[in-house]
Amino acid sequence: MIQLKRNVLAMALASIGVCAYGMAQAAPTPLPRNASDTAAATAGSAQDSQQTGAKTSARETKKEEEAKAKQLGVVAVTGFVSSITNSTAIQRYSSEIVEAVSAEQIGKLPGISIADTLGRMPGLAVQTLNGRPQVVSIHGFGPDFSTALVNGNEQVSTGNSRGVQYDQYPASWFNSVVVYLTPKASLMGQGLAGTVDLRTIQPLDEPHRIAAFTAGYTWNSQSTLSPGFSNQGYSVNGIWADQFFNNTFGVALGVDLMKSPTQIEHQQPWGYPNVSNGGPVVVGGDKNYGYSDLLGRTGLLGTLQWRPSKNFTSTLTTTYDDFREDQQAKGIEFPLFWSAAHLQPGYTVNNGFVTSGTYNNVKAVVRNDYNSNYARVYNIDWNNKYRINEDWSADVDANYSRANRRSFLMESYSGTGYTPANGATDTIGFTELGSGLLYFNPTLNYASNQFVLTDPQGWGAGASPSIVQAGFINAPRTTDYIADLRAGLKRDFESGPFSSVQFGIDRKTRNKTYNLDQYFLTLPNGSQTYTTVPIGAQTAPIPAAALVNGGSCDPLAFMGVGPQVCYNPLYLLNNGYYTVFPTSLSSIGVPPNWKVHEIDTTPYVQFNLDTHVGPIPLTGNFGLQVAHTLQGASGQRVTPSSGVGGHGAQVQLVPVSGGTSYTRYLPSMNLIFGLTDNTDLRVSAARVMARARMDQMNASMSINTNITQLLSTNPNQAYFSASGGNPKLLPTMADDYNISLEHYFEGNQGYVAASAYFLELHDYINPNAAYLANFTPFISSYLSPAEQQQLGTPLGIVSGPVNNGSGNVKGAQATASVPLKLLTPVLNDFGVILSADYTKSSLVYAGNTTPITVPGLSKWVTQETVYFQHGGLQARVSRSYRSSFLGEVSGISATRILQTIQGGSSYDAQVSYAFNSGRFKGMTLILQGSNLTNKRFVTYQNGDPRQVLIWENYGRSYEALVSYKFQ
Repeated sequence: MIQLKRNVLAMALASIGVCAYGMAQAAPTPLPRNASDTAAATAGSAQDSQQTGAKTSARETKKEEEAKAKQLGVVAVTGFVSSITNSTAIQRYSSEIVEAVSAEQIGKLPGISIADTLGRMPGLAVQTLNGRPQVVSIHGFGPDFSTALVNGNEQVSTGNSRGVQYDQYPASWFNSVVVYLTPKASLMGQGLAGTVDLRTIQPLDEPHRIAAFTAGYTWNSQSTLSPGFSNQGYSVNGIWADQFFNNTFGVALGVDLMKSPTQIEHQQPWGYPNVSNGGPVVVGGDKNYGYSDLLGRTGLLGTLQWRPSKNFTSTLTTTYDDFREDQQAKGIEFPLFWSAAHLQPGYTVNNGFVTSGTYNNVKAVVRNDYNSNYARVYNIDWNNKYRINEDWSADVDANYSRANRRSFLMESYSGTGYTPANGATDTIGFTELGSGLLYFNPTLNYASNQFVLTDPQGWGAGASPSIVQAGFINAPRTTDYIADLRAGLKRDFESGPFSSVQFGIDRKTRNKTYNLDQYFLTLPNGSQTYTTVPIGAQTAPIPAAALVNGGSCDPLAFMGVGPQVCYNPLYLLNNGYYTVFPTSLSSIGVPPNWKVHEIDTTPYVQFNLDTHVGPIPLTGNFGLQVAHTLQGASGQRVTPSSGVGGHGAQVQLVPVSGGTSYTRYLPSMNLIFGLTDNTDLRVSAARVMARARMDQMNASMSINTNITQLLSTNPNQAYFSASGGNPKLLPTMADDYNISLEHYFEGNQGYVAASAYFLELHDYINPNAAYLANFTPFISSYLSPAEQQQLGTPLGIVSGPVNNGSGNVKGAQATASVPLKLLTPVLNDFGVILSADYTKSSLVYAGNTTPITVPGLSKWVTQETVYFQHGGLQARVSRSYRSSFLGEVSGISATRILQTIQGGSSYDAQVSYAFNSGRFKGMTLILQGSNLTNKRFVTYQNGDPRQVLIWENYGRSYEALVSYKFQ
């Protein structure tokens, strides 16, 4: 039975549906609405509609015309203006509130992946990683609150959670992109904030053969920072589609090859301690790099489509993405206040912050690191549509999506001697500039031959056993797969308030595994063993064969630091200059290896409306999903013999597991009132959910004991306690309300819209809470028989994520896509696309009434594009802005942490010329640039932009392309 207290919304939607049915009984049989506009929307398509039965109603004719408006071939539309028309048609004829973009826009907007395009859509914002857009925020929610689909099927992720990394998808693959801002019952895999559906080309839906090829040369405005990688790259992509056997069999093939360079000036302060008790704060240390980054991607797309009759279509779509990112990282880490260094008197303080000063006795760690990330993503989808008769049709879909990712993050240290007590030290002056960059003035020559391989700060002394840590390796591995089978039936109605009813069931299995291998790198020291203290030689010379660029490079010139010693760390690893010692739990308290398993079963029913309320046409849908999930997780814990809180090579881990199941009822309603031929009012209400992050669901834990509380009977002050994940986490739920008023210009040339949304959140996951757990399974491992008799309680507190948050997110959005010829003939070739999204949130956790902002939320997100098109000449300039927000960044040992990310604007531009006649007909020349104002990536803490945690400068990126469409 549905619990009434949790399903008021469901009852309300059911009541509305009954009322709509009752009102419709007195309404006349509806005629096609907006027939002239529908014809205009389909004028660009040369494909005739195919009749699906001998008897075709006016309603069926309208649906077919609207379907044609959504079939956007890569050459069926030409020019930016035509693509705007097609995108507008998708939005207009959708039964939900959506944002859309067509193939012509995707192919010609600046960027190397679909993430660039998503960041320019109203209501959406992107977060960058290594200078490239990667994850998407919808209406202020972070990436874990939205989902990604390819042709309607949920996608895996290469990270350790659910959020999809969109830079893994080549833009050239996709025919159109639709972002559902409101759900519907028949949409599987929907997100709480929204759902991104990436749609590939369907060859039998195209009016003729397609063959297009694009080649480009890319470069970065910054010169190479670290030897080994260039600041230049390339992109090559092509797509071909054709039909055979009297247009009953279609084939589409695509290939995308890319090498994209990025040069990153990186600074990462350790934090800001107080100089004295209650005194000003000062930088405690600083890790600095010049990164030379190279992203390589090979993408393959294949589609086979068979339509032996007008009643049956079978489509097999496969995608393969091979993604590799390599990074040379040269730099220096300066331990300052949190080390043996001393802040000298005479420093400058401004409003409680030390803006400049001098440290002496600084023992720097010269870094020559190497990082690589390698991922493969596969997707296979087999969709079958069958028209049983003129009233009934069936849809069966089988999908398999898989991602494998391996990372190799290698650190290599050198210095003037082992530990701060040995070797030369430095005296360094520092000043924080207005941009947040710390500018240094060192006195030591970091390119001199006095630098050796060693552990300059003695970091390995705290390991068990003690070790000379001359380097370190983190090697995380992720595997994620989804197997999905869906079957549905549809009943069309000739008349009445419902155009059709859909019902079916979706069965999905998902497994995600995460492993983190860690290794100390030591220097060979004869026949050492684990009993040698410390393990490894204290120093070793840098071999001449490992030196690069003559032995020195200058990656930190941007912050005032001169040349440093530079070498190839992989040479040292591969030629026996390092000894590798496996370790566990270095710098992390909870065992990192885990697996999460989910089985989701979702039956659904959806009624599609096409009627009148009095004289006003009413379309849309209402329905219900019943989502049942069985989830389980496994992980590890440290054995008592390893020592509580122990870490190092001798730590022993044993498995631990847990899980739960739940059922959620998800009603949804979308109503569209046709106020005039060109003006619609959309109203939506739904219950939506976001399943828990998979890394938070892991069962791993770190068990702690306190012998002084052995007799305590209070679980909050008990002998046992722990920290870790929570395999019993439930999804975050929300009641989602939307309203949108939209006016479309004749011929779908553009539109203006104003909308508002409100989401009431409950069961929100608090990542830093605590819950009660029973430690009975661990009693015999930790306590002697006598101590077991004295134990006051087997219960204790686990610090980890729980569902104890509630709050709301509310906002308003305005959008205008306007060809300026509607205002004056003087601006006949110009147009603008403008959007602004304002969002506020309030989130509270149990036991803490102080509200916080939802992570990932920017209060303001705006996009503006000005475009020009005359004949074959096109140009446009775009600006994207988002205000500061709380976002995820990389933490220590390949973890993910939240930091405040500074907002700002990013500018992109493109100019192109298409030859529409003559010898070069079909050729287009394109020049585009991104990050034209050199926006920096900056994070900070404590609400103080001066307390910078990450500062990165990427430079400007440019690309020159030649595209040819075979006629």
